Amino acid sequence: MPHTDTARLLIACDDQPGIVAAVAGVLAARGVNIVSLDQHSTEDGRFFQRTVLQVDGFAAQRPELEAALGDVAERFSMEWSLHDVARRKRVAIFVSKYDHCLMELLWRTQRGELDIDVTMVVSNHPDLAESVRTFGVPFVHIPRGAGDDAKAEMESRQLEMLQGNVDLVVLARYMQILTDDFIEQVGAPVINIHHSFLPAFIGANPYARAKDRGVKLIGATAHYATADLDEGPIIEQDVTRVTHAESAAELQRRGADVERFVLARAVKWHAEDRVIVHGRSTVIL
Repeated sequence: MPHTDTARLLIACDDQPGIVAAVAGVLAARGVNIVSLDQHSTEDGRFFQRTVLQVDGFAAQRPELEAALGDVAERFSMEWSLHDVARRKRVAIFVSKYDHCLMELLWRTQRGELDIDVTMVVSNHPDLAESVRTFGVPFVHIPRGAGDDAKAEMESRQLEMLQGNVDLVVLARYMQILTDDFIEQVGAPVINIHHSFLPAFIGANPYARAKDRGVKLIGATAHYATADLDEGPIIEQDVTRVTHAESAAELQRRGADVERFVLARAVKWHAEDRVIVHGRSTVIL
């Protein structure tokens, strides 16, 4: 679908009669064509809708359209947002030494499979600098120094680069725990990826401990990062079946494949404005 004069409308409110008709009426009155529409009502009475719109002269029409939608939103106590599809989301990727998730995102972006602009890759290690630069993406090395204030200093430098310059931060196996202050100040959603053994196998060598316990399924979880560490709203998950015959190293390799595919899907859905947070969960439309 062409990006020019295309927008995405997301709405969320208490479920009640007339929502779809009211929104459609506003759009029709202004000659807006509905390209696609997905909706969902939850058991606890919330309504969600994602609508893709074709709007001739969108930039010129936007103020009037937003004003009309604002009237409908007030009537239904609606949370809503209107996104210009032509404006690709600016993404910063954080990484440490593992490269599989990072390379997957850069490769898919280069191929046009992810509708994002990777503005920078930020790492606390220099190891992946050359690999990143082959994609024409700036690589920023910000190490964590020694001392009690080292983490705060590192995050302060990161925030200086990010604030106002990115629409999304992706943790592509970034092996540092973000502080609450960073999450609050970054000014953009943060997506994290990790193996799905949590909370059973916390810390180092989870695949070795999973092997010792004879696990039969390994997988990955992509979620929004919050102050609750690995308990933010889940965007995507997947698993693959394994057997007793595979070593811990083989399990880790299989897990890396799942991680990169899960993270790529989560970033894609976020970039396409398909994810609406609902409490501690998400609705994907």
